[in-house]
Amino acid sequence: MNLHAIRAIYSYEMARTFRTLLQSIVSPVISTSLYFVVFGAAIGSRIQEIGGVSYGAFIVPGLIMLSLLTQSVSNAAFGIYFPKFAGTIYEVLTAPLSVLEIVIAYVGAAATKSIMLGLIILATASLFVDIRIEHPFVMLAFLVLTGLTFALFGFIIGIWADSFEKLQLVPLLIVTPLTFLGGSFYSIDMLPPFWRTVTLFNPVVYLVSGFRWSFYGVSDVSVWVSLAMTSLFLMICMSAVWWIFKTGWRLKT
Repeated sequence: MNLHAIRAIYSYEMARTFRTLLQSIVSPVISTSLYFVVFGAAIGSRIQEIGGVSYGAFIVPGLIMLSLLTQSVSNAAFGIYFPKFAGTIYEVLTAPLSVLEIVIAYVGAAATKSIMLGLIILATASLFVDIRIEHPFVMLAFLVLTGLTFALFGFIIGIWADSFEKLQLVPLLIVTPLTFLGGSFYSIDMLPPFWRTVTLFNPVVYLVSGFRWSFYGVSDVSVWVSLAMTSLFLMICMSAVWWIFKTGWRLKT
């Protein structure tokens, strides 16, 4: 394991975050706080509690998951796309680095950034409402597992994209809408039976539900099902990354 090379790439990606602190950290926190204020004030006055949890506290896990998913995808996608755009990707591919080491460096940095952001948003939300975390280790497990999974997904998008427009296409048109429709701001039990069944095909439902269970012990689906679905998506992304490096798809052409 070439730890020096992993540390070099990882440090470079993390340094880029701190160079653009306003865009990388401050902007997502402010945006999420606005979501919290708007949804908490507008809807919280009409919905007092969901599952015995105040509405303001109920939406906190959903808001954290919204930021975690979008930032994991965006950070990882840009992290691998920019070397392709600048032409420096060939230096990485010809360096004495294995596929695993390259993925650990880029995906690890992207996941670290998104997890840091999630924890900052959690601390910010605690200033607005009383938050309890009944299962802190499960909460951290979901945070890390989700960050890694969607960082891998973003890594794939960054390799697939051949323009900055395509780089933003999937996060804006797929990830964000699925998160909004995945029970981030409501319980899917509030939906009619038909739409509830349709919603269960949304993979984000399982992420949000399991993450919310770690806070309040309430969920729309079993926490074990949530963990299984997240792990399945992680394995699919890992398999896709392995195939990409094996064939050189969008890397060596």
